Amino acid sequence: MVQSINQHEVKLDFRAKKFIIWLFVVSSTIMFGGWTSYYIVFAASKGKGHGLVLPDLFMYSTGVLLVSSVCLFLASRAFRNQEFSMQKFFLWLTLGLGVIFAYLQISAWGTLVQTGAVFSNNNAAISLIYVVSGFHILHILAGLGLVLGSLFGAYRNISVDRQQFRMEITSIFWHFIDILWIYLYVFLLLNS
Repeated sequence: MVQSINQHEVKLDFRAKKFIIWLFVVSSTIMFGGWTSYYIVFAASKGKGHGLVLPDLFMYSTGVLLVSSVCLFLASRAFRNQEFSMQKFFLWLTLGLGVIFAYLQISAWGTLVQTGAVFSNNNAAISLIYVVSGFHILHILAGLGLVLGSLFGAYRNISVDRQQFRMEITSIFWHFIDILWIYLYVFLLLNS
């Protein structure tokens, strides 16, 4: 009886934490939606966008992020199939690709600065490129923390339910930040 109550409490705890992740996803969507709406209003009032050719590093980082999502999908599938060594392998790949993504984004900022497009300037649209990509990197860092949590869970002797929960919230968040970056990148490309 006591064990049944404890399992029920654990499942409720997982649902509550998953709900928090979904709230974070929704609030982040609203935040980035607000910034892109501001961009549209600013561009319409000034009659111009950011006027830049985006660095190719943004395109390369998009490809890296897409591959990382595929790796995380494969890690989740390996976990479901109880192929734990493959799960760890794909989690390590996801982690490495996430770090490469962040590096490419920061390098893209360096490219922007070299062209004279700095954060503080007379064109708020250019500043917004730094804001949205910078906040996206913060989301990537949070996602890397979740990937690390799943990875540590794969190495530690924790319950299958807890490992499954870690994989689920990691997948929800990581795929969200992937979709978010694709949206932002296409938005910036279309509004130059």
